[in-house]
Amino acid sequence: MLRFIVRRLSSMVFVLIGISILTFLIGHVGPGDPARMALGVRAKEEQVQKLREKMGLDRPLWEQYLRYMSRLIQGDLGDSLMTRRPVSKDLAIYLPATVELGVTSLLLSILVGYPLGTLAAHYHDSLLDKLINTLSMMGVGVPIFWIGIIFQLVFYRHLELLPAEGRLPVAMAAPPSVTNVLVVDSILAGDMAALRSAVRHMILPAVTLALPGMAYLAKMIRWKIMESMTENYIRTARSKGASQRRVLLRHALPNALLPALTMTGMLAGSTFGGAFLVEIIFNWPGIGFYTYKAIQRADLTPVLTVTIIVALAYMLANLTVDFLYLLLDPRIRYE
Repeated sequence: MLRFIVRRLSSMVFVLIGISILTFLIGHVGPGDPARMALGVRAKEEQVQKLREKMGLDRPLWEQYLRYMSRLIQGDLGDSLMTRRPVSKDLAIYLPATVELGVTSLLLSILVGYPLGTLAAHYHDSLLDKLINTLSMMGVGVPIFWIGIIFQLVFYRHLELLPAEGRLPVAMAAPPSVTNVLVVDSILAGDMAALRSAVRHMILPAVTLALPGMAYLAKMIRWKIMESMTENYIRTARSKGASQRRVLLRHALPNALLPALTMTGMLAGSTFGGAFLVEIIFNWPGIGFYTYKAIQRADLTPVLTVTIIVALAYMLANLTVDFLYLLLDPRIRYE
């Protein structure tokens, strides 16, 4: 077990280094001069050149990369040209919003996807099964940005039931910031009006982000349960007089949970990636929206930092799934 942990952590370090190199190169070969973007189009060439020297942009790429990584290892994430603040302070503001949205959407995917897949398997070949399969296909195949736009048109513009963007109304004061997670801060402050508003603002982006995960999990659970129903231990359980519901919940479903757990771990990691597009559509002030603005301003330091954070979150999610495998199935051993 210890050897497995060391090997996985070592591989994570190499993967992060590879991702950082790739992102660094893409950022520097792309169009736009960070110094010019920071000073504006009216700045003189001497001013731009002086800022380039101060930022180290006049040095070779390999030297710029090593300089950034040495500062990163020491805990210095650098400064943002866009906000004129350290990136660490920006992340303290924007990251909790993404975590709030991501955790909510992941919980929705699990709480809806697992039961839907189980129902589809229990009532297979029925009208309910066909309906769930059709909705799952739509959830997998329809682009997430299209779903978000349709939700805005239906629930905000036409029905006027839910807000279309942001975390709170412009005129509403936010509760005192403790965690920067609005739902938690509203509860801690006892501000029920802010809590209701924060939940209403979260519904559309969270459901939009959760729909593909719901669809994938429902299809995975249904498929694995139907596959398990043909095994010998299921026939044995039925021969002993076990009811269909007991066979499904006590025998078939536990064997379907392991592959579904793998899919859940992948969803947990990819939630950060999917949140980027959803945050732009719904004007949600998370790290996706922050990175989008940084790309527009050719602000490379925040882009590189957020890329590393997302990659790390994805790998940690997969590592967590591997450990849960050991707990759920003692037959599995990682050599």
